[in-house]
Amino acid sequence: MGDLLFLAHRSPFPPDRGDKIRAFNVLKHLAANHRVHLVAFADDPRDLEAKDGLARFTASRTVLWRGKSRPRALAEAMVERRPASLTAFDGHAMRDAVADVLEREAIDTIYVFSGQMAQYLPAKTPARVIMDFCDMDSLKFADYAKGSRGPMRWLMRREARLLFEFERQIAQRVDASLFVSEAEADLFRTRSGAANVRAVENGIDTDFFDPAAAFERIDTPGKLIVFTGQMDYRPNVEAVTWFAEAVLPHIRATHPDADFVIVGRNPTDAVTALARRDGVQVTGEVADVRPWLDAAACVVAPLKIARGIQNKVLEAMAMARPVVASGPAAEGIDHDGTILSGDTVAEVADAVDGLLSDAPGAAAMGRNARERVKARYGWSARLAPLDALIRSDAKHASPAAKGRVAA
Repeated sequence: MGDLLFLAHRSPFPPDRGDKIRAFNVLKHLAANHRVHLVAFADDPRDLEAKDGLARFTASRTVLWRGKSRPRALAEAMVERRPASLTAFDGHAMRDAVADVLEREAIDTIYVFSGQMAQYLPAKTPARVIMDFCDMDSLKFADYAKGSRGPMRWLMRREARLLFEFERQIAQRVDASLFVSEAEADLFRTRSGAANVRAVENGIDTDFFDPAAAFERIDTPGKLIVFTGQMDYRPNVEAVTWFAEAVLPHIRATHPDADFVIVGRNPTDAVTALARRDGVQVTGEVADVRPWLDAAACVVAPLKIARGIQNKVLEAMAMARPVVASGPAAEGIDHDGTILSGDTVAEVADAVDGLLSDAPGAAAMGRNARERVKARYGWSARLAPLDALIRSDAKHASPAAKGRVAA
């Protein structure tokens, strides 16, 4: 068995945000049976400094800085008639790094993590190619377009159209296309007509995310309603803004001691400004999210735009917290009724109010949520299908394996 090339749009270590958590656990799983060569971008200086944390899982590591500005990426996209999502990650140094590994090592499997990295597939390769799309990014931009106006709406529609065509073409050229939920996989099958589309779900480390684990506790007055996430990510920004402005006032009318705590790195100016509102706290980056989840009376995930499985919801469930999630945020999770769902102001406010008014009931819901996650979302079980995919001899019969054209 030859080696495996793992391409990632963001260095998997440290696994401190949703995409990196999945990438790290996939890499760790694959490293148990393969010599893995990682080639990835970094957009945080700390990721460059921490790349040695991947040494135990990789035979070689190349992590390149991605410093291209958004205006430059957009200008290139307009000139080249390509999605800006791709031009933002397009670079000669990355092409050279990928070519070097393919020339130097006996690679028989290429694992591509996220669509942005599919542009680095060689024009032709005998290697088996696994494309982990995670989510349908093209639909995310279609959703953005619905909430945009003027030139921005046109740009989002353009991005959605061009990116979907890229996704469709790549799916036709690889041996397997992966998505984080069956709902997302089925949606892609229906829209693209692609074959060999699989769901490989996200998991959760229930030993780490455990209310009984050793971590620093937070002693705070009042009832905390907690949201966690990367706070320069548009769906997260829109979610907390909507909750703070539209939902929280209704909750505080009944529970004046309720505080909405927004936990996550890189809060935008819009998020930081929410802290000026009564009952809203913005922490910025924290070393460990578990203390805030542990202190929460309930956790909310009121995202209007969400694809696949939300790690923030799994983490809250694993920490035995009662969760109120929007329909899109809950859709990919097999929660078996252990979380609450709502989309309107009234639905979300009533759900949160009910949890804050019934502490024993909320605690029972949290315990049930943790048991559900433990039974359903262990990483080893979720990633086991990868082993069969890579062992398969189907590549010898696959038209895609005879010649793949780089997009």
